[in-house]
Amino acid sequence: MRAAHERRSADAWVFGLFLALLFWAPLPLGSARPWAWTILELGIYFLAACWLALWAFGRARVRAPCREAWPVLTLFAIWLAIVGVQLLPLPREMAEIISPESLRVWLDAGRFAERGYPVSTEPEATTVFLLKSLAYALAFFLTLVLADRRERLKALAFTLVASGLLQALYASFGHLLQLQYEFAFTPLNHGDRAIGTFRNPDHLAGYLELALSVGIGMMIGTLRERAPRTWRQRLRDWVGWMISPRILLRLVLVVMVIALVMTRSRGGNGAFFASMLVAGALGLALSRHATRSVVILIASLVVIDVFIVGAWFGVDKVMHRLEQTSLTRDARAVAGTSEQSLEERGDPALFALNMARDYPWLGSGGGTFASTFMKYRTEELAGDFYVNAAHNDYAQFLVETGVIGLALMGLVVLLCFVTALKAQYQRTDPLARGVAFGATMGIVSLMIHSWVDFNLQTPSNALTFVVVLAMAWPAAYVGRQRHASESEEDRAAAGTAPG
Repeated sequence: MRAAHERRSADAWVFGLFLALLFWAPLPLGSARPWAWTILELGIYFLAACWLALWAFGRARVRAPCREAWPVLTLFAIWLAIVGVQLLPLPREMAEIISPESLRVWLDAGRFAERGYPVSTEPEATTVFLLKSLAYALAFFLTLVLADRRERLKALAFTLVASGLLQALYASFGHLLQLQYEFAFTPLNHGDRAIGTFRNPDHLAGYLELALSVGIGMMIGTLRERAPRTWRQRLRDWVGWMISPRILLRLVLVVMVIALVMTRSRGGNGAFFASMLVAGALGLALSRHATRSVVILIASLVVIDVFIVGAWFGVDKVMHRLEQTSLTRDARAVAGTSEQSLEERGDPALFALNMARDYPWLGSGGGTFASTFMKYRTEELAGDFYVNAAHNDYAQFLVETGVIGLALMGLVVLLCFVTALKAQYQRTDPLARGVAFGATMGIVSLMIHSWVDFNLQTPSNALTFVVVLAMAWPAAYVGRQRHASESEEDRAAAGTAPG
């Protein structure tokens, strides 16, 4: 018994450092600078190597969440292989078959004639992209093998909530105090919109969406399963709720909603509240064990945040931004508004579709959107702003990794989403259902937001999203091991019964 406990605890320090790394990720400008994402990558590589060493010496185990997630791990491996293929120097005949447009780019440049012609039009950028992708895949793996018991899954969820709270507090005070300063040679202006430790307020909104989703899931996970039948029971429950840690979590969610509203992010606020409705509806439809009135209560509290809390802290300004958003560039000029029109916002994505036609199967290479886009933009668009992202994650993945790459990532998200729904339907453990709800809501929210923004190109947000995806698997399988090698002793150590 003691030996088994020591074996299970050997990777506790790896788990602690992993939580610290997740907390650190958004602090240095969302890790969106080379030095910052290098720290993030090296940290993940180190932790993955340490865990694998422990596993090799029998000090760590692969449990049900990781075993059951083998299809997703396989998809990640294929994805990494596809990006690796983009870097291979190919013979001219093969390059002409696989990516004739990339070959034309290299022939026009007069480079790589002796070594061959890679699919990527900018191998240096694709190498950076490959290293990031490897880090995200390893983070997914680490979530599966480290959050493999109930108390760790709970610690992981509350770490993301605590990180969101820190961002919300800093963003709110910075915005209210109108702070302006420079960090790492980057000017930061908190005056117009809350930005937290990010450069882009829309990316703060994306991060808060994920943290709020996990927080709401944890709120659901702490509520009682049976509805009170008498007024005395209701009164006792309300008094107990007011003096329990759940009221603190509720206040944390309020603070994050305030910060989300202060970002004035149209896509972020719209995606969050839409995902709350979608996830709530799915939760009600799938849940066989939770009290429906409890789920409705949580949803209603968030709605109250919009109309009451949001009214005090600027939801009207978000609505004003929406009202000032014109459909076309010409309509914007007539209206004299400073807000980008929907046409201007969608221009990069529309041009990306034209680019994708030239690089249909394997794309132009991971990380090459900005350089490739230069050849496709019009003079009118070039005069408006510098485009370094498609403002649509789907379009950007399509351009950079082709139909094959986009399909692989789509399958990863779909499998995790289905697993989260499955957990809500099958599990009796309130924590498992709550984590599954948070994963469902986080996936829906960022997938909606990704139509109008590029959160998945920001390392901290992409990393957090990958972790939220991975959390669906422990939610579905922690505490319900079905293999003989994982006995009642393991379940007792996990602190929960099967189911």
